[in-house]
Amino acid sequence: MTKWTARWMCGAGVAAVIGVASAGVASAAITGPQKGLATETLTIVNQHGKRFTFKVEQALTPEQQEIGLMFRKVVPADTGMIFPWNPPQVSEMWMKNTLVPLDMVFIGPHGTIRHIANDTVPESLRVISSRVPVAATLELQGGITAKDDIDVGDKVIASQFGDEK
Repeated sequence: MTKWTARWMCGAGVAAVIGVASAGVASAAITGPQKGLATETLTIVNQHGKRFTFKVEQALTPEQQEIGLMFRKVVPADTGMIFPWNPPQVSEMWMKNTLVPLDMVFIGPHGTIRHIANDTVPESLRVISSRVPVAATLELQGGITAKDDIDVGDKVIASQFGDEK
């Protein structure tokens, strides 16, 4: 098995992971949305103290991260998908085979939002970067962060960030 150091592109969520990855992980023929991922509830508290709760699927393995939200025809406003990165890293994503716009929320190790890519373009191969190392990428319905006034500096409350609810 060949190993390589670089990023590997995936769809609908994880477009790239920086580090050492096994060759061929991204080569599987993906033809439909994934099902059956574990979920968690997380809360985002905006700068005005308003709380927004989301039930998110957890993309924990490279295979789950590769598929992400590909082929979904809808992402309801109170749902999403989280991609944890351990250790924190620059997260690079794309929208390959992703049929709906998404907001990509890049979250630092202590749950602070570091960057948001709003209303990403469906099926685009353009790399969307966190720009700085992050502990997770959260994908939500396109436009929800603007609607809910969620911005850089807001707090994400979830067990991954050491928070008890």
